[in-house]
Amino acid sequence: MSKIEKLLDRLLNSPRDFTWDELVKILTHFGYEELVKGKTGGSRRKFADTDKNIISLHKPHPGNILKTYAIKEVIAHLKEKRKI
Repeated sequence: MSKIEKLLDRLLNSPRDFTWDELVKILTHFGYEELVKGKTGGSRRKFADTDKNIISLHKPHPGNILKTYAIKEVIAHLKEKRKI
C-alpha cells in the first residue's frame, strides 16, 4: 500500500487528528490546486481541479488539525466527484 493510499484510508476513517498538510497532499494527488486570492487570502481556502470542481474550507488556526465537519465535507466531495 502506497503512502497516499494509507493517507486516503486514514482520511476515510475520519480521524480527530487529521492535519491540514495531510489534506493538501490528498487533494494535490487528486489534481486539486489551491486558488490564491489577495495577499493573504484569509482563513477561507478554495481548491479546484481541472473540471472546476471546488472545495471550500477554513484553514484551521492557530493549530493545524481539521474540524470533523470539514473532513466529512471533503470525503463527501471526493466520493461524489472522484468515486473513491
